[in-house]
Amino acid sequence: MITIVNDHPISPVHLNKLCQAWFGTFVKIVVDIEQNIIAVGGELHADAEAKLLEQGSKQCNIWGANYYPYKQSAEKRLEYTALINIRPGADNPGMEIMSAEIRLKVKTLAEQLLLKPDDKLTL
Repeated sequence: MITIVNDHPISPVHLNKLCQAWFGTFVKIVVDIEQNIIAVGGELHADAEAKLLEQGSKQCNIWGANYYPYKQSAEKRLEYTALINIRPGADNPGMEIMSAEIRLKVKTLAEQLLLKPDDKLTL
């Protein structure tokens, strides 16, 4: 189960179900920073990436991260690493998103569409 989130935030109940479906304490997310949408869920970031590509996203705008909604601190909820982020030609030679601008876009969308910084999700 992979959910595409765009103009309406995902419900905490649904987010919890997506976490429980794979990893328990976190969920993989893939963000289209141009279209401002997030694909949430899947065993691999590539699963969510494929969904976005099917819907017309461009590869150059897609970035992966791990989202930990149960962490109390909003700053610790995002981990900007995914195999799909390895793009030497785009100055991103490793799994971690290096660009501060792209990180900010991923963070902003996650806060808008997943949980607001002060929201808390509990196990």
